[in-house]
Amino acid sequence: MSINQYYTLGRSGLRVSRLALGTMTFGTDWGWGADRETASQLFNMYVDAGGNFVDTADLYTNGTSETWVGEFIKERSLRDKVAIATKFSYNADPGNPNAGGNGRKNILRAVEGSLQRLGTDYIDLYILHTWDSITPAEEVMRTLDDLVRSGKVRYVGLSDVPAWYASRAQTTAELRGYETLSTLQLEYSLVERNIENEFVPLGTQHGMGIMVWSPLASGLLSGKYKPSEQGGEGEGRLADLAGADNPAFNKFTDRNWKIVAELEAVAKELDRSMAQVAVNWAANQPGIASVLVGATKLHQLEDNLKALEFEIPKELCDRINKASAPDPSFPYTFFTPGMQAMLTGGAIVGDKPEGYYPTVKFDAKPAGVS
Repeated sequence: MSINQYYTLGRSGLRVSRLALGTMTFGTDWGWGADRETASQLFNMYVDAGGNFVDTADLYTNGTSETWVGEFIKERSLRDKVAIATKFSYNADPGNPNAGGNGRKNILRAVEGSLQRLGTDYIDLYILHTWDSITPAEEVMRTLDDLVRSGKVRYVGLSDVPAWYASRAQTTAELRGYETLSTLQLEYSLVERNIENEFVPLGTQHGMGIMVWSPLASGLLSGKYKPSEQGGEGEGRLADLAGADNPAFNKFTDRNWKIVAELEAVAKELDRSMAQVAVNWAANQPGIASVLVGATKLHQLEDNLKALEFEIPKELCDRINKASAPDPSFPYTFFTPGMQAMLTGGAIVGDKPEGYYPTVKFDAKPAGVS
């Protein structure tokens, strides 16, 4: 299996690579990231390998990421061959409450800015970046539907929202005839598996393919960080931002170091890098449509792009699954096989057999991508 095998995204007709290129690292505006020359090389390496799915956001590096993505696509005349995903929600205008969030006013403002920076007249996948805890799902879905009907957006999705909110949004779209959600973009890795409780069943049952962000847990699963008396040490963003308010960067815990140790052992047995095993694991979990891989150096992306070239044997996969299993919590403790048997009188009652739901695959590279 390789990167140039394409799956349809959720219950849509958009055919995307199983590895998507994350471009939050495109730009040095935040004090880290890749300069323009390196970013261009990363982009070219990805599309030359057969990738066709590029993810960015209006927030990333203060807009530089979107600008460069648009320029790189234009330089190689790839607009009809590359699917662009970008996101809105965050405020870049302090003091102006309507320059952020998920209300109609901000969505319509944000989409025009993204179109301009990307240098395109349409966005393939437009994603709500983060729940603002205020705007009704009905307002969001109606506004996104208007953008699809106007031709400025092709497909829509949500990122970093509660499962109940995503469920209401999808139900609203289905009942009112709006464009439905094709994707949920969520954090998922061996150290962050909480989406398995609600989001994976939601996505698989209601047509939303999951796009994974941070499959390497901000670099923790790459092997470049080691435990220390201060919690952890190593060179990189995760060490620099440990203890910050952003929970995505608080990864130095005793539990996570145990997962890292088991992952390292399994990777050695497979003669693969830790990063490749971590990305492979995430990509092959139920409900996962595409995994975002990002890098600041060429060798990092080159390594990640090989993550689908092998299979993890069941016995090794069981080891890292056991090491990374989240602690059971209410009400999920009631949904174990033992508890469910109390509902069926001990009879074995299962869902459809494996293979009942076919998966559409596309093995050919897009025309014009070498």
